[in-house]
Amino acid sequence: MSRADDLLDTFQAALVGRDRAVFPTVCALDVHYEDPFTEAPVRGCEALADHVARLWVAAPDARVLRAGERLTDGRFVATPVRFEGTHSGELPGLPATRRAFGVHAMLFCELDPPRERLWRVRAFFDLYDTCVQLGILPTHGGLGEKALWMLRGFGLRARS
Repeated sequence: MSRADDLLDTFQAALVGRDRAVFPTVCALDVHYEDPFTEAPVRGCEALADHVARLWVAAPDARVLRAGERLTDGRFVATPVRFEGTHSGELPGLPATRRAFGVHAMLFCELDPPRERLWRVRAFFDLYDTCVQLGILPTHGGLGEKALWMLRGFGLRARS
């Protein structure tokens, strides 16, 4: 098993492991992390742990599963994963929906220059689909989605 595999296995476990102390062991102190829930990049292990702690509250039973082979060139690593869990915890402005979710994601990571820790991590996944699964947004193509488009001003123009 390569160092990148060890780092990713530990990082994936840390995402759902409820142990803030793990992040500095696998991430550079100036780690740079982004996902669809971040408005701006999260910088530093402490900020990353704060961000991930929201997942621990929202979905205490969350798990991260490997979903395919990892690709690496020694400096960059891409790994497909699947996040699963139940939204049973409340967050500010978002009460628990008690719905299960399962979303495929891609973690694209860059190792630090000595190739000892994760330096940059970007998680890509379909936020809209996640929100549909949680009952926050309407299903694609349904009446609810059409109503949202109309509220946004689409579909209300006079036809020529």
